[in-house]
Amino acid sequence: MRVASLWSAYPTTALAWILNTSAKLIALKHARSLGLTERLRALCWAGLAITASVGAHELPKGSAELAPGYRELNFSAPIPGTYMLPALHPAADAEVIDDRGTRSSLHDLFANHLVILSFIYTHCADPNGCPLASFVMSQLATKLAADPGLHDRVRFISVSFDPARDTPATLEHYAASFRKPGFEWYFVLPTSGDGLTTVLRAYGQQIVRDPSGEAYAHQLRVFLIDEHKQIRNEYSASFLHADTVLADLRTLTGSIPDPDTHPAFRGAPNPLLAGSGDYKGGYLSGDYTTRSRSLAARHGHGAETPPTGAPLGLPSSAPSSAKAIALGRRLFFDRRLSHNNTLACASCHIPEQGFTSNELALPIGIEGRSVRRNAPALYNVGFAPRLFHDGRETRLEQQVWSPLLAANEMGNPAVGYVLDKLRALDDYANEFRQAFTSGAITMETLGAALAAYERSLVSANSAFDRWYFGHDATALSTAARAGFELFRGKGGCGACHEIGTTSALFTDYAFHNTGIGFRRSMGLSAQSSIPVGPGTQLALVSGAVAPTEAPLNDLGRYEITQDPRDRWAYKTPSLRNVALTAPYMHDGSLPDLSAVVDFYNAGGIANEGRDPRLKPLHLSAEEELQLVEFLKALTGDNVEALTRDAYLAPIGDRR
Repeated sequence: MRVASLWSAYPTTALAWILNTSAKLIALKHARSLGLTERLRALCWAGLAITASVGAHELPKGSAELAPGYRELNFSAPIPGTYMLPALHPAADAEVIDDRGTRSSLHDLFANHLVILSFIYTHCADPNGCPLASFVMSQLATKLAADPGLHDRVRFISVSFDPARDTPATLEHYAASFRKPGFEWYFVLPTSGDGLTTVLRAYGQQIVRDPSGEAYAHQLRVFLIDEHKQIRNEYSASFLHADTVLADLRTLTGSIPDPDTHPAFRGAPNPLLAGSGDYKGGYLSGDYTTRSRSLAARHGHGAETPPTGAPLGLPSSAPSSAKAIALGRRLFFDRRLSHNNTLACASCHIPEQGFTSNELALPIGIEGRSVRRNAPALYNVGFAPRLFHDGRETRLEQQVWSPLLAANEMGNPAVGYVLDKLRALDDYANEFRQAFTSGAITMETLGAALAAYERSLVSANSAFDRWYFGHDATALSTAARAGFELFRGKGGCGACHEIGTTSALFTDYAFHNTGIGFRRSMGLSAQSSIPVGPGTQLALVSGAVAPTEAPLNDLGRYEITQDPRDRWAYKTPSLRNVALTAPYMHDGSLPDLSAVVDFYNAGGIANEGRDPRLKPLHLSAEEELQLVEFLKALTGDNVEALTRDAYLAPIGDRR
């Protein structure tokens, strides 16, 4: 969409767009240092640059970065039919009036079609907002015109939430710039204020008018709705593209390519044959092992009372009730706590994988977004005085909200959005009443429930505990004993992974710079392979693959304290059950315990802020093996019981 076409549709929108971008440019250049001539030149340049960039798919220097939907994809769209799009929830109805003045309802307009539904207002000046949605839908309409089997099965609907300015006549004028001949695209607005409020709430669209009253703040969402009026996908600005939406439409209609002729399948295993016995790779590969379990193998059984007198110190809070723990367990596994109902807390903290993820160095968030730090294991988390790798939270009740609201994790737009969503689910009201005195679903009770379950994940009575604290001389192997002497002696591990006289969580809960964060931030390590599925890696040829997004920078504890001495410093993790919680370090860059011991044996990575206690250890190969044996002896004897207890929570697609 060139600015010229936007101008013809609504001149003030194009002008506001140019002014908005120019204002950002001037702010970046420090407006006070620019004279009037320079400001005018920047204004004119910004307008010309935007006009060219949107059509040519190039970004002008200094402008706001445009969303991927304006460009050609720099990767292949997913192959239709090789993935599933489960129903998320029903698409709500509303009484509307279209740009020609005809009254109907959304469901009437849906009819029995596949629908792409967006929420817009014609005065939107954010190029990555409403104009993006309309542009991508217009591009998609062009692609559908070349697909006779799909063209007549799809309708577009754009709903305005600005009835004060977007009259049917205004919408008709706006629509003229986007509609394609012969394609059904309705521009509508609700017939009443109450109807508008209801439909916005139903689709999770939070709209806030800015102080000037001229613009709205809202989170762009475009919805894919099937013939049965079920939402099958939601697209944000970072995920909305004509090619990916087209692939989803073809997946829903069964337009699956022929695996014998499609170029994407040549020389590669056929995903369509997974489970048939002919597919080799990933979980079905004969040489790949995984600790993941299928739904059929999930046999729930309540865990016994957490170990009493365990050498773990004092928990950070009093014990919770059994009902609060049960409620928290259920919430922990409920994918409806994410914005689009696809991710649960357990998606990254998998019970049979040490309540972390053994198969991903960095978790994958909502819509496939990158998360920059490894998922911490949750064993004994109730004893931790500081939470997250950077220690930014001190109470589990507060900590749980960070992943719920993070745009690259569970993606919820606000606390109120999560609470409203839960309150609308009939199956939770009674459980909150039983678990808490107030009976209300609030920020506090939701946090308390999830924290209650996490605090129940107490694991101890390891071989080391029985030998060191229980004085059982036979509990620890000879190699592990030698490893323990290295741990607190030549290896110097005990300086940070502390052991007390009566308890040991194997951490000082302090923050240390080992050089891992420095190396990643400085780009000193080149990725030689990428994971494309559990157990499946693709080798990379240098320079052959461009990243789909820039690596996320991470300065560790410094981001919290702003103290330069804390750059690339991260919290010392507990070593209990460490043998179960690979990969290691805050970025998951070390795949196994041998790699961790090798790293510390080499003295970490030199940088200005490296912890002075790190230095080459000169451990022999045998001594490294002994240290690993000691670390393996820190696994509690109730790990399987905690996993079975987790399996009491329902999981799987909701029917």
